[in-house]
Amino acid sequence: MRSTFIGLPTRDLARATQFFTGLGFARNPRASGERMACVVIDERTSVMLYEAEYFTEFTRSAIADPTVASEVSIGVTAETRAEVDELTERAVAAGGQDVGQQDLGYMYMRAFRDLDGHRWAFMHFAQA
Repeated sequence: MRSTFIGLPTRDLARATQFFTGLGFARNPRASGERMACVVIDERTSVMLYEAEYFTEFTRSAIADPTVASEVSIGVTAETRAEVDELTERAVAAGGQDVGQQDLGYMYMRAFRDLDGHRWAFMHFAQA
């Protein structure tokens, strides 16, 4: 079975970790260290939060400024439309920025930017 690890740089590792654990995601201490934190979305998907300098050391590239250009958009499913709203409101209350919603009938989505400006969305897909 494959797993997915999404690596993101952060300006403040402790604050970013608190932001995501405040959304209900667990921190994996076995995959975390002094300069990085692993936040578990589900049993097969995790986000690796890296101090910005450490991120550039192993990627050997500059960090994109997510306030100017989108480097990635991360979508996470929710069980219900109400859960989409609740999780997005928690993200905004914790300092994230609400960047809108879409209701396409078959999919309901609300997007936000995290504390470092990375774009996320919680999504619910209607059952056919």
